[in-house]
Amino acid sequence: MKILFVSDNFLPEVNAPATRTYQHCREWVKQGAEVTVITCVPNFPQGKVYEGYKNKLYQVEEIDGIRVIRVWSYIAANKGFYKRTLDYISFAFMAFWVGLFRKTDVIVATSPQFFAAIGGYFLGLFKRKPWIMEVRDLWPESIKAVGAMEEGRVYHLLERLELFLYRKATKVVVVTDNFKENLTSRGILADKIEVVKNGVVLDEYVPQAKNTPLRRKLGLEDKFVLTYLGTHGMAHGLDFVLESAAKIQQNEDVHFLLIGDGAEKNNLINIKEKLNLNNVTLHPPVPKAEVHEYISASDVALVCLKKSDTFKSVIPSKIFENAAMQRPILLGVQGESQQIIEFYNAGVCYEPENEHEFIEKVMKMKNSNGEYKTYQQGCERLAKDFSRKKLADKMLNIIKTVVTK
Repeated sequence: MKILFVSDNFLPEVNAPATRTYQHCREWVKQGAEVTVITCVPNFPQGKVYEGYKNKLYQVEEIDGIRVIRVWSYIAANKGFYKRTLDYISFAFMAFWVGLFRKTDVIVATSPQFFAAIGGYFLGLFKRKPWIMEVRDLWPESIKAVGAMEEGRVYHLLERLELFLYRKATKVVVVTDNFKENLTSRGILADKIEVVKNGVVLDEYVPQAKNTPLRRKLGLEDKFVLTYLGTHGMAHGLDFVLESAAKIQQNEDVHFLLIGDGAEKNNLINIKEKLNLNNVTLHPPVPKAEVHEYISASDVALVCLKKSDTFKSVIPSKIFENAAMQRPILLGVQGESQQIIEFYNAGVCYEPENEHEFIEKVMKMKNSNGEYKTYQQGCERLAKDFSRKKLADKMLNIIKTVVTK
C-alpha cells in the first residue's frame, strides 16, 4: 500500500506534529507500507532554515525508510498571523503540485493549520483517491483563543472552509474525544470521525535515575526542578509561570527550567530580566535525541496552556513523553487532559492562570514525599496505555479500511 502524507512539519523539527507524523510513518513502513511525506524545509519555530538544508524548489531524502520530499515555501517565524498564513498557503500549493506526480493509494493531510488539508483535498480530487484529514487542532478556533485573531469576516470565512474540508474528507482523524464531540455538534457525521490520540514510543523514553551531571552543568544540582519542554507560544501562558515564580523566589530550592523557543520567547526573556528572577532558567531548544536527558534531569514536568474553553479539548503530547520517563505531571490544562492525569493519578492539576493554586500545587509536589512514588507509578500505567505503536496500528487500520472500500 502506498501512502502519501502531507505535513507542514517533519523531522528534524521537534514539535508535536513533526514527531507524531514521523513516528506513525516509521511504524507503517515497518509493516510494509510505502510511505512518502511531502513537507517543507525544517524551520520551525524561528522561521530560520536548519543547518544543512536550503529552501530549494524540490529535494528528496530518506529517513528510516520514509521517502521525504521537501518543497519550497515562503518561510515565516511562528508568530503573527498574515505572514504565517502566507507560509501555510505556499506550502499547500507546492505540496499539491508535487503530489500530483506521486503514485499513491491514499492521501493523508495533517493540521494544526488546515491549509495542508486543502492540498490534501485537491490531491484527492485530481488523483481520484480517498483522502484523510488528520485534525491536531481546531483551527481557526485555537487562534481566536490566544487572541491572535478576532471573530470577524475573515474568521468566519476560515471557519466555513474548515467545515467544508471536514465534509469532503473521506475520513477525519482527530486526537481527542472532545474534538469529535465538537465536530459532530457542528454537523459532521460521527461515523466518518475516528479518534487516534497522541502517545509515546516507549523504547525512546525509558525511565532513568536523575541526571545529576546535567543538573550540575545547569547549576540545578540541589534544586527541585520543574521543567517545561516545548514551544514557547501564545497558547502556553508561560508569562504566567514566570510571574508566579517571582512570588516564590524566597524558596530557593524550587527552580523552573523552560526549554524551547517560539513567538513568546523574547517576551519571556524581558519578563525574567524585569522581575530579576533567579529561580527561572530560559534554555534554548535541544535536539530531539537529547530530550530524554533533560526530562531525566527534572523532578516534575510542567504542562500548561492559557485558560480557555477551547483548550479543554486539547491533550498536549508532552504529557506522554514525561509520563513514560516517570516524571510526575504538574498540569495546567482543564478538560480531557485533566481527566487523564487524575484517572491515572500521574500528577497534580491546577486551574490554568490561577496563581494561588499554581503556587500551592508546586509546593505540594515539592513536599509530596511518598506521594511522588505513587505519581510515578501512575505515569507508568498512563504511558503503557498510550503506546505510540498501538496508536499507529490503529490509524493504519483506518487507512486500510478507506483504501479497500
